[in-house]
Amino acid sequence: MNKRDLEAAYHDYITCLNHQDWTSLGQFVHDNVHHNGRRLGLDGYRAMLEADYEQIPDLHFNIELLAVDSPHVACRLRFDVTPKGSFLGLAVDGKKVTFCENAFYLFRDNKIQEVWSVIDKTAIEAQLG
Repeated sequence: MNKRDLEAAYHDYITCLNHQDWTSLGQFVHDNVHHNGRRLGLDGYRAMLEADYEQIPDLHFNIELLAVDSPHVACRLRFDVTPKGSFLGLAVDGKKVTFCENAFYLFRDNKIQEVWSVIDKTAIEAQLG
């Protein structure tokens, strides 16, 4: 994929997530996808996202910074959310928190094959303290 097509595909993927359009997820995510070194497969990846939305009903992915160097995409995603109960082992309990996630993707066959993700847990801790 060229840079422009890869960037468009990534934006479409984020739109798919924000609409919770799970039936279209396979258009963007490889059947054999890995997340942080673990093979989840498409069904496991979908289950992970569905669990995220269950825990964070107002979850919305906001692209703050995007860099594309085919076949890689790097993105800083910003979240302004209200998780239920505990989140990342922190007692958030319905408090509004803002944090970022730095995510890196490897695309193969025009789909996401690998995802490496780091969430800024320290930012959440600071808001709860």
